[in-house]
Amino acid sequence: MNRFNVFLFSILGIGLWGCSNNNTISISGEVSNPGNVKVVAFYEGDRKLDSVFLSDQNKFKFEREATQPRLLTLEVGKNRYPVIVSPGEKLQFSSDLKHNPEDYKVDGSGLSSVLKGFAPIKQRKEFLEDSLQGDFVKRMGGKSENEIESLRADYMAQYRKEMASFTTQAVAFAKANHDNLAGFYAMSVLDPDISENELIAYVDTLGELFVDNRTVSQFKEEVAKLRKLAIGQPAPEIIAYTPNNKTVKLSDFRGQYVLVDFWASWCVPCRKENPNIVRLYNSYKDKNFTVLGVSLDNNPGSWMRAVEEDKLEWTNISDLKAWSSDLVLDYRIKAIPASVIVDPSGIIIGKNLRGKDLEVFLKQKLMSN
Repeated sequence: MNRFNVFLFSILGIGLWGCSNNNTISISGEVSNPGNVKVVAFYEGDRKLDSVFLSDQNKFKFEREATQPRLLTLEVGKNRYPVIVSPGEKLQFSSDLKHNPEDYKVDGSGLSSVLKGFAPIKQRKEFLEDSLQGDFVKRMGGKSENEIESLRADYMAQYRKEMASFTTQAVAFAKANHDNLAGFYAMSVLDPDISENELIAYVDTLGELFVDNRTVSQFKEEVAKLRKLAIGQPAPEIIAYTPNNKTVKLSDFRGQYVLVDFWASWCVPCRKENPNIVRLYNSYKDKNFTVLGVSLDNNPGSWMRAVEEDKLEWTNISDLKAWSSDLVLDYRIKAIPASVIVDPSGIIIGKNLRGKDLEVFLKQKLMSN
C-alpha cells in the first residue's frame, strides 16, 4: 500500500533580521519516562530542522526565527507529534512515553490544540492500516499464488473501505478548519490513491489562502500533478516502438477501451498478473476492448522473450529506457505493475486495477455497452 506523501517541506522565512519575540517561535517541554530516548528532533516535512538533548530533568527547549505559522513535527523516540506554532507563541509540550505516549499535551498555541483534536482520527487510521496488513501477512501462510491474489483483492477492498471512512472524517475536519493550517494538515495526510477527488476539490477551494506559505505551495504543486492523471482527465500521449520498430501512439487506439499496462520482463508481480490480463483480453477483445503493453525494459531480447512466453498477443511497445523513460514522469510511475484504462475518447476511467478488481470493472463497463 502506498501512503500518501504529506508534502510538508521547509517554509522559508523572509525578513529575519531585527529578531524579537514577535518573530520567534518557541517550543519547550517535558518528556516523562523517556527510557533510552535522549533527544527530541524537530522536522518540517521530511527535513530535519534541529534536535535538542533532554536535560537531567527530562526537559527541552527549541527556538527558531519565523515570520509565519510553522507546521512542525516533534520526534520523540518512535513517536511523532504534529504542532503548529505562530510567531510570538511559546508552546508548552508534554508526553509520557511509558504511560499512553499518544496522549500528549500542548498549551500556548491555539492551532496546536485544534490539531491535537485530529490526532485520534489519524491514530485510528494508522491502527487500521497496521491491523489489516498484519492480518494479511498471517493469512498468506500456506496459500497458493492464486489464493494469495484473491486474498490481496479482499484485503485491498477492505482497505479502501476503511480509508474512505478516514477520508470523510479528514475532509470534515478540514472544512471546520478551512482557514488555518490544521485543516491543511488533515488533507495532507490523505492517501491520493483513495482520496484523489477530495484532494483536488480541496485545492480548488483554497483560493488566496496561504499564498505565501511554501508548504502549501508545494502541496498545490503535487496535487496539480495528481490532477493531470485523475479519473476524468485525458490520458497523456504515449509514443514508443514495437519489437519491429514500428511507431505506435496511444491516440492510435481512439474508439476503443484500452488497458494501458506498464510492466517489464524482470517484474515478477507483472509476470504473475499477465495470465489474468490474457484471459480478460480474450474475453473482451470482441467488445471494443484492447490492451497496450508498455514495457519498462532496457533489454530488447528479454522484453521480446517475455512477450512470447506470456502469450501477450496485443500491441506491445517500449522506448527501452526503463526508469529513464519520459513515460515514468508523465504517468508518475513509482512501481510496476501500473495501469490506466482509457475510454474510446481517450479519457482516464480507471487506474491500477488488477485481479478481481480489473475483471469486475471490465465486466461493468464493457457488458453494459
